[in-house]
Amino acid sequence: MLFCAICEDEPYFAQELKTMVEAYSQERDLEMEIQVFSSGEELLDLGTEPDVVLMDIRLPGKNGMEITECLRDTGHSSQVIFITSYREYVFHAFDLDAVHYLMKPVKRDKLYMAMDKAVKRMGGGETHVIITKGSAAFQVRLRDIRYCEVFDHQLFIHTRTESFQVSGTLDAFEKRLDSRFFRCHRSYLVNMDAVREKREGQAVVTGGGKVLISRRKQQEFTARLLQACRKGAD
Repeated sequence: MLFCAICEDEPYFAQELKTMVEAYSQERDLEMEIQVFSSGEELLDLGTEPDVVLMDIRLPGKNGMEITECLRDTGHSSQVIFITSYREYVFHAFDLDAVHYLMKPVKRDKLYMAMDKAVKRMGGGETHVIITKGSAAFQVRLRDIRYCEVFDHQLFIHTRTESFQVSGTLDAFEKRLDSRFFRCHRSYLVNMDAVREKREGQAVVTGGGKVLISRRKQQEFTARLLQACRKGAD
């Protein structure tokens, strides 16, 4: 199930957006929880990362840009669609990796296009993998996995919120993942959508983790990184 947050302090427009998103989820056959917040602080206090945020810019307290910066600073990869009456923030919006920048009043086809793009950036919808640790089992979203590594003959799976030490091999776990993941080194598997910087011999992912890139994978890694950037811009 996808979680869509609507940050809008005008009740009438918030309800209008919610109605359109409900219709979108039905037409696209997507399970979606939709919640309305009258301020950005309410969203931050929730403590849960939304999959998609419809973000007004002029809000009581911190504005939508500041709230999005807070989300990014805490490692959240929410797909943000700005919805506003002000054009002057458009360039700042895309600096924050926004999906789209829609002007009020929002037309149904424009919102649907932006939502389609947000879902596409997430890999087409909600995809999970079950991770077992002893007698416990955890359902983890693929997009929340930053990277996996083998260290001292143990497999570690690093997600947005925590790390898991599990039994098994990197080869076997790789087969359970989708095309967004790339084996950049014999000991590392990385979510290319989470890569924020490539350096000599290594890459930095969202949240500050680092993965090694083998010499023979350097060229392919660069190509995959460019491909991921283009996918996000589509």
